[in-house]
Amino acid sequence: MAEHAGPDLTGKVALVTGGSRGLGEQMVLAFARAGADVVITSRKLETCEEVAQRVREETGRRAFAVASHVGRWSSMDELAEAADREFGAIDVLVNNAGMSPLFEKLSDVPEALYDKVLDVNLKGTFRLSALIGQQMMERGGGSIINVSSYASLSPQPYFLPYAAAKAGLNALTVGFARAYAPTVRVNTLLAGPFRTDVAAHWPEDTAERHRRTYALQRAGEPDEVVGAALFLASDMSSYTTGSIVRVDGGPL
Repeated sequence: MAEHAGPDLTGKVALVTGGSRGLGEQMVLAFARAGADVVITSRKLETCEEVAQRVREETGRRAFAVASHVGRWSSMDELAEAADREFGAIDVLVNNAGMSPLFEKLSDVPEALYDKVLDVNLKGTFRLSALIGQQMMERGGGSIINVSSYASLSPQPYFLPYAAAKAGLNALTVGFARAYAPTVRVNTLLAGPFRTDVAAHWPEDTAERHRRTYALQRAGEPDEVVGAALFLASDMSSYTTGSIVRVDGGPL
């Protein structure tokens, strides 16, 4: 049986969508500290460059910043091509980018907003996973991590389009795990509430609600996603695929 001293990504290349802030930024930094070179992408190139520079200064790893829009099919094609030109291969893909808009009632959700939620949370992940997963399989292996949400398991009316998209993401995980087996592993990292920049828009009673409705009685700090991400990205999870790994504080 293989022995594992810890997550080691030396010589690997990791691509993280939504990698310029929040959970994505924490995963980028963790992967680089574990030895990986990184591709950081989001819509704003400037913020991606800021994280890339931090990676270079703190870890000495190579970091490639590239702007993309995960809701656009052609943008995912361009992203895959740019990453391939820069590094030649992607070993770890993290589909982290997403959006969850606010609305008053379900009947107020316009078609354009609904389509945007499905495009950003689901369509882009499908296209990028199909492209990079195929490359991983042809090159001998890799790990794809889809960042989902507890909303996908317990959909509430006030985020229903988002919950539906994330439930679809869970399904993609199983389907891609089967499509690219046995060399490519595909898993879901299912996140609960984390105190990223979106926390600034939470209602005033959110902390009290978390105390009542989560076993750990609080939201997670962004760096608390790192352990699960490193596990799924590295050979420590060599017998894990098509799975949902919950990092959600234990909803009651």
